[in-house]
Amino acid sequence: MDNITIEGLELFAYHGVLETERQHGQVFLLDLAMEADLSAACGSDNLNDTVDYSGVIGCAAAAFTAQPCRLIEHAAQRTAQAVLAKFPRIHKLTLRVHKPDAPLKYVISDIILEIERVRGE
Repeated sequence: MDNITIEGLELFAYHGVLETERQHGQVFLLDLAMEADLSAACGSDNLNDTVDYSGVIGCAAAAFTAQPCRLIEHAAQRTAQAVLAKFPRIHKLTLRVHKPDAPLKYVISDIILEIERVRGE
């Protein structure tokens, strides 16, 4: 398997347990690591034989920001399902959601949720 990774997709969304998070929103960062067989693209030099990362970005952004969620776990699952549904070449997707501005009383640099989904499981 081959890998394509997208790091630091910055999105503004209205996810969070607190009402203020769902009212005012905040910045999230997404990292998407995809496993796919890219051997055809390596030989053909044809976009149709690979995973179009521009399309993945658009799909992930639309799914993640579509509607507010209380939990980033739910937003991540919805995003992973959308990407796998639209891009059948992807065998495995690891999605990391960064929530650097989580409203906590402690100073932190980031909160990160990571989920992994494999086609057919």
